[in-house]
Amino acid sequence: MKEFFVPHTHDASDSIDDALEASAEGVRALKISLLVLLATTVLQFIVVAFSGSVALLADTVHNFSDAMTAVPLWIAFILARRAASKRYTYGLGRAEDLAGLFIILVITVSAIVAGWQSVERIFNPQPLENLWWVVAAGVIGFAGNEAVAIFRIRVGRRIGSAALVADGIHARTDGFTSLAVVLGAFGVMLGFPLADPIVGLLISITIFVLLWGTIRSIGRRLLDGIEPDLVNRAEHALKDTPGILGVQKLQLRWIGHRIHGTAVVGVAPGSTVEDADRVRRQAQHRLGHALPNVEEITVATSPS
Repeated sequence: MKEFFVPHTHDASDSIDDALEASAEGVRALKISLLVLLATTVLQFIVVAFSGSVALLADTVHNFSDAMTAVPLWIAFILARRAASKRYTYGLGRAEDLAGLFIILVITVSAIVAGWQSVERIFNPQPLENLWWVVAAGVIGFAGNEAVAIFRIRVGRRIGSAALVADGIHARTDGFTSLAVVLGAFGVMLGFPLADPIVGLLISITIFVLLWGTIRSIGRRLLDGIEPDLVNRAEHALKDTPGILGVQKLQLRWIGHRIHGTAVVGVAPGSTVEDADRVRRQAQHRLGHALPNVEEITVATSPS
């Protein structure tokens, strides 16, 4: 269940090695998902106007915020294409992680707004109309969000983008809150009018709970954290390289959706310069196959 809402952000068997190609695919995923979510939001907002459902309003607001998070992430992917400069020697890949922070902020604000509206409706209940339309809108919301979630997470994993995966998780959360709206509408049909605002409040609480996994993922990237599995793969690739006697130092980090790092490996004492160069080239070649989305890993040799 945890993997369903907080999936891994890498897939070594299906990765994109070229940075420009990866950024282009990320932008393409954002364009398509933005159009799908905007269409879903418009349909739901029309039903909100006719029904007065606060649970559906909460879901609609969150769907709209989810659509808008694609814009800063889109800008970040474009910035990541810029070449490194004397001021930004690693390029602008970190803009992608900053966009992830913005996504977290938007999710938080939308959850607060939805919760406030639900609490107000509990103390000031209003009759709901056109409940079957509310049910239909909830189903549409689930279908649209789940389609976007699958697409964003799949592309995000392939290009190694934690921010795009976080945006996909955001869409998946919206999809299940849309199903909650359907449950609230059925509750009202069964004679429990407070079911609608209570479901709206539960939606907000659920968003906050699931938000924690996204915060951890983005925060880890900003602190140069990386998945231990990737470090293990890199170590094995280095140790299996002929001529390397051991790994003395290994540092990896994500910059946007690309991996940068350094490694110091031990070679036999008395190795010639040519031997050391050959070992370095083989090590970098093996690292490129072992790790997805490698941008640059510097390998240095030291007598061991």
